[in-house]
Amino acid sequence: MKKRMQDKVALITGGAGGIGLETAVLFIEEGAQGIHLVDLDEATLKEAVASLPQGSKVTWSAADVSLNADVERYTREAIAAHGKIDVLFLNAGIEGKVMPITEYPEELFDKVMAVNVKSIFLGLKHAIPHLRENGGGSVMITSSVAGWRGTPNVSAYVTSKHATLGIMKSAALELAADGIRVNSIHPSPVDNRMMRSLEDGFAPGKGDEVKAGFEQMIPLGRYATNREIAEAALFLASDESRFLTGTSITVDGGLNAK
Repeated sequence: MKKRMQDKVALITGGAGGIGLETAVLFIEEGAQGIHLVDLDEATLKEAVASLPQGSKVTWSAADVSLNADVERYTREAIAAHGKIDVLFLNAGIEGKVMPITEYPEELFDKVMAVNVKSIFLGLKHAIPHLRENGGGSVMITSSVAGWRGTPNVSAYVTSKHATLGIMKSAALELAADGIRVNSIHPSPVDNRMMRSLEDGFAPGKGDEVKAGFEQMIPLGRYATNREIAEAALFLASDESRFLTGTSITVDGGLNAK
Protein backbone atom coordinates (compact mmCIF):
# COMPACT_ATOMS: atom_id res chain seq x y z
CA MET A 1 0.00 0.00 0.00
CA LYS A 2 1.35 3.41 -0.98
CA LYS A 3 2.25 5.62 1.96
CA ARG A 4 0.89 9.16 2.11
CA MET A 5 4.23 10.93 1.63
CA GLN A 6 5.73 8.44 -0.82
CA ASP A 7 7.75 10.16 -3.59
CA LYS A 8 7.26 13.55 -1.91
CA VAL A 9 9.92 16.02 -0.74
CA ALA A 10 9.00 18.37 2.11
CA LEU A 11 10.64 21.61 3.23
CA ILE A 12 9.81 22.49 6.85
CA THR A 13 10.68 25.80 8.52
CA GLY A 14 10.89 25.86 12.29
CA GLY A 15 12.11 22.34 11.67
CA ALA A 16 14.01 21.90 14.94
CA GLY A 17 11.06 22.91 17.12
CA GLY A 18 8.31 20.75 18.57
CA ILE A 19 5.76 20.82 15.75
CA GLY A 20 8.29 20.99 12.92
CA LEU A 21 10.41 18.11 14.17
CA GLU A 22 7.41 15.90 14.94
CA THR A 23 6.08 16.60 11.45
CA ALA A 24 9.40 15.48 9.99
CA VAL A 25 9.17 12.25 12.02
CA LEU A 26 5.64 11.59 10.76
CA PHE A 27 6.53 12.41 7.15
CA ILE A 28 9.41 9.91 7.32
CA GLU A 29 7.08 7.28 8.78
CA GLU A 30 4.77 7.94 5.84
CA GLY A 31 7.51 7.33 3.29
CA ALA A 32 8.75 10.82 2.41
CA GLN A 33 11.41 10.76 -0.28
CA GLY A 34 13.24 13.65 1.36
CA ILE A 35 13.02 16.24 4.13
CA HIS A 36 14.75 19.62 4.31
CA LEU A 37 14.65 21.26 7.75
CA VAL A 38 15.17 24.99 8.27
CA ASP A 39 15.79 26.68 11.62
CA LEU A 40 17.87 29.51 13.02
CA ASP A 41 20.47 27.66 15.09
CA GLU A 42 22.88 25.25 13.38
CA ALA A 43 23.69 23.21 16.49
CA THR A 44 20.01 22.68 17.29
CA LEU A 45 19.35 21.65 13.70
CA LYS A 46 22.13 19.09 13.77
CA GLU A 47 20.70 17.59 16.97
CA ALA A 48 17.24 17.50 15.41
CA VAL A 49 18.46 15.73 12.29
CA ALA A 50 20.42 13.21 14.39
CA SER A 51 17.26 12.39 16.36
CA LEU A 52 15.19 11.51 13.30
CA PRO A 53 14.49 7.90 12.34
CA GLN A 54 16.19 6.44 9.31
CA GLY A 55 14.20 6.13 6.10
CA SER A 56 14.41 9.43 4.24
CA LYS A 57 17.17 11.68 3.05
CA VAL A 58 17.20 14.55 5.54
CA THR A 59 19.10 17.77 4.88
CA TRP A 60 19.06 21.13 6.62
CA SER A 61 19.77 24.84 6.35
CA ALA A 62 20.50 27.23 9.21
CA ALA A 63 18.68 30.42 8.21
CA ASP A 64 16.84 33.48 9.44
CA VAL A 65 13.42 33.01 7.84
CA SER A 66 12.74 36.75 7.97
CA LEU A 67 15.69 37.62 5.68
CA ASN A 68 15.22 37.50 1.92
CA ALA A 69 18.75 36.30 1.19
CA ASP A 70 18.47 33.47 3.75
CA VAL A 71 15.12 32.31 2.38
CA GLU A 72 16.43 32.35 -1.19
CA ARG A 73 19.41 30.30 0.02
CA TYR A 74 17.48 27.68 1.99
CA THR A 75 15.11 27.19 -0.96
CA ARG A 76 18.06 26.80 -3.34
CA GLU A 77 19.77 24.36 -0.96
CA ALA A 78 16.63 22.23 -0.68
CA ILE A 79 16.29 22.02 -4.46
CA ALA A 80 19.99 21.22 -4.84
CA ALA A 81 19.72 18.42 -2.29
CA HIS A 82 16.46 16.86 -3.42
CA GLY A 83 15.74 18.08 -6.93
CA LYS A 84 12.27 19.40 -6.10
CA ILE A 85 9.83 20.58 -3.43
CA ASP A 86 6.38 18.99 -3.22
CA VAL A 87 5.36 20.18 0.25
CA LEU A 88 6.21 23.50 1.87
CA PHE A 89 5.42 23.74 5.58
CA LEU A 90 5.88 27.35 6.68
CA ASN A 91 5.88 26.60 10.37
CA ALA A 92 8.49 28.95 11.88
CA GLY A 93 7.19 31.31 14.53
CA ILE A 94 7.95 33.10 17.78
CA GLU A 95 5.68 34.15 20.63
CA GLY A 96 7.18 37.51 21.57
CA LYS A 97 6.45 38.69 25.10
CA VAL A 98 3.38 39.03 27.31
CA MET A 99 3.07 42.81 27.72
CA PRO A 100 0.42 45.54 27.43
CA ILE A 101 0.41 47.41 24.13
CA THR A 102 1.61 50.59 25.86
CA GLU A 103 4.74 48.79 27.09
CA TYR A 104 5.42 46.54 24.10
CA PRO A 105 8.80 47.40 22.51
CA GLU A 106 8.48 48.46 18.89
CA GLU A 107 11.52 46.43 17.88
CA LEU A 108 10.03 43.26 19.38
CA PHE A 109 6.71 43.86 17.63
CA ASP A 110 8.63 44.21 14.36
CA LYS A 111 10.55 41.00 15.03
CA VAL A 112 7.40 38.98 15.73
CA MET A 113 5.81 40.27 12.53
CA ALA A 114 8.96 39.54 10.55
CA VAL A 115 9.33 35.96 11.78
CA ASN A 116 5.62 35.09 11.80
CA VAL A 117 4.39 36.94 8.70
CA LYS A 118 7.20 38.20 6.47
CA SER A 119 8.74 34.72 6.55
CA ILE A 120 5.57 33.33 4.94
CA PHE A 121 5.66 35.93 2.18
CA LEU A 122 9.33 35.20 1.52
CA GLY A 123 8.87 31.44 1.72
CA LEU A 124 6.10 31.60 -0.86
CA LYS A 125 7.97 34.08 -3.04
CA HIS A 126 10.98 31.81 -3.47
CA ALA A 127 9.22 28.43 -3.51
CA ILE A 128 6.42 29.25 -5.97
CA PRO A 129 8.60 29.08 -9.12
CA HIS A 130 9.82 25.61 -8.11
CA LEU A 131 6.35 24.39 -7.21
CA ARG A 132 5.06 25.62 -10.58
CA GLU A 133 7.89 23.89 -12.37
CA ASN A 134 7.08 20.72 -10.44
CA GLY A 135 3.44 20.86 -11.57
CA GLY A 136 1.96 21.92 -8.23
CA GLY A 137 2.24 21.08 -4.57
CA SER A 138 0.90 21.74 -1.10
CA VAL A 139 1.73 24.69 1.15
CA MET A 140 0.78 24.66 4.82
CA ILE A 141 1.09 27.63 7.15
CA THR A 142 1.10 27.31 10.93
CA SER A 143 -1.25 29.88 12.38
CA SER A 144 -3.09 29.59 15.73
CA VAL A 145 -6.49 29.89 17.34
CA ALA A 146 -5.07 33.35 18.09
CA GLY A 147 -5.73 34.03 14.41
CA TRP A 148 -9.46 33.94 15.16
CA ARG A 149 -9.75 35.90 18.40
CA GLY A 150 -8.11 38.55 20.55
CA THR A 151 -6.07 37.91 23.68
CA PRO A 152 -4.93 40.67 26.03
CA ASN A 153 -1.21 41.42 26.36
CA VAL A 154 0.01 39.36 23.36
CA SER A 155 -0.84 41.90 20.67
CA ALA A 156 2.12 41.17 18.40
CA TYR A 157 1.54 37.41 18.36
CA VAL A 158 -2.23 37.74 17.85
CA THR A 159 -1.79 40.31 15.10
CA SER A 160 0.72 38.11 13.30
CA LYS A 161 -1.57 35.08 13.43
CA HIS A 162 -4.49 37.07 12.02
CA ALA A 163 -2.19 38.14 9.19
CA THR A 164 -1.44 34.54 8.26
CA LEU A 165 -5.08 34.12 7.23
CA GLY A 166 -4.85 37.01 4.78
CA ILE A 167 -1.74 35.78 3.03
CA MET A 168 -3.00 32.18 3.01
CA LYS A 169 -6.30 33.08 1.35
CA SER A 170 -4.67 35.43 -1.14
CA ALA A 171 -2.03 32.86 -2.10
CA ALA A 172 -4.64 30.09 -2.41
CA LEU A 173 -6.58 32.12 -4.97
CA GLU A 174 -3.46 33.28 -6.77
CA LEU A 175 -1.97 29.80 -7.12
CA ALA A 176 -4.99 27.54 -7.65
CA ALA A 177 -4.57 27.53 -11.44
CA ASP A 178 -1.01 26.26 -10.95
CA GLY A 179 -2.15 23.26 -8.90
CA ILE A 180 -0.59 24.73 -5.76
CA ARG A 181 -2.80 24.37 -2.70
CA VAL A 182 -2.37 26.70 0.28
CA ASN A 183 -3.98 26.05 3.67
CA SER A 184 -3.42 27.03 7.29
CA ILE A 185 -3.38 25.07 10.56
CA HIS A 186 -4.74 26.72 13.71
CA PRO A 187 -3.72 24.90 16.90
CA SER A 188 -5.00 25.59 20.37
CA PRO A 189 -2.27 25.69 23.03
CA VAL A 190 0.23 22.93 22.27
CA ASP A 191 2.21 21.21 25.01
CA ASN A 192 5.65 22.48 24.04
CA ARG A 193 8.30 25.14 24.67
CA MET A 194 6.30 28.06 23.28
CA MET A 195 3.45 27.51 25.71
CA ARG A 196 5.86 27.20 28.66
CA SER A 197 7.16 30.65 27.70
CA LEU A 198 3.67 32.15 27.42
CA GLU A 199 2.46 30.53 30.64
CA ASP A 200 5.38 32.05 32.53
CA GLY A 201 4.75 35.38 30.82
CA PHE A 202 1.13 35.51 31.96
CA ALA A 203 2.04 34.66 35.58
CA PRO A 204 5.76 34.35 36.35
CA GLY A 205 6.47 31.34 38.53
CA LYS A 206 2.87 30.09 38.25
CA GLY A 207 2.98 28.40 34.87
CA ASP A 208 1.19 25.29 36.12
CA GLU A 209 -1.76 27.38 37.27
CA VAL A 210 -1.93 29.19 33.94
CA LYS A 211 -1.84 25.87 32.07
CA ALA A 212 -4.66 24.51 34.21
CA GLY A 213 -6.70 27.61 33.44
CA PHE A 214 -6.17 27.25 29.71
CA GLU A 215 -7.05 23.56 29.84
CA GLN A 216 -10.35 24.37 31.57
CA MET A 217 -11.24 26.55 28.56
CA ILE A 218 -10.71 23.67 26.10
CA PRO A 219 -13.75 21.36 25.83
CA LEU A 220 -11.54 18.25 25.50
CA GLY A 221 -9.74 19.34 28.66
CA ARG A 222 -6.10 19.37 27.61
CA TYR A 223 -3.47 20.91 25.34
CA ALA A 224 -2.79 19.50 21.89
CA THR A 225 0.35 17.44 21.34
CA ASN A 226 2.95 18.15 18.69
CA ARG A 227 1.94 14.87 17.06
CA GLU A 228 -1.68 15.96 16.69
CA ILE A 229 -0.64 19.11 14.83
CA ALA A 230 1.75 17.06 12.69
CA GLU A 231 -1.13 14.76 11.77
CA ALA A 232 -3.08 17.74 10.44
CA ALA A 233 -0.02 18.77 8.44
CA LEU A 234 0.25 15.24 7.04
CA PHE A 235 -3.35 15.35 5.85
CA LEU A 236 -2.81 18.68 4.09
CA ALA A 237 0.48 17.48 2.59
CA SER A 238 -1.03 14.27 1.25
CA ASP A 239 -3.19 13.66 -1.80
CA GLU A 240 -6.11 13.00 0.55
CA SER A 241 -6.60 16.79 0.74
CA ARG A 242 -6.27 17.33 -3.02
CA PHE A 243 -9.49 19.40 -3.19
CA LEU A 244 -8.67 21.60 -0.18
CA THR A 245 -7.21 25.05 -0.70
CA GLY A 246 -7.83 28.35 1.04
CA THR A 247 -8.97 26.38 4.09
CA SER A 248 -8.17 26.75 7.79
CA ILE A 249 -7.87 23.51 9.77
CA THR A 250 -8.54 24.21 13.45
CA VAL A 251 -6.95 21.65 15.81
CA ASP A 252 -8.16 22.97 19.15
CA GLY A 253 -10.08 20.40 21.18
CA GLY A 254 -13.30 22.32 20.57
CA LEU A 255 -12.04 25.70 21.83
CA ASN A 256 -13.25 27.61 18.78
CA ALA A 257 -16.74 26.10 19.06
CA LYS A 258 -17.49 28.30 22.06
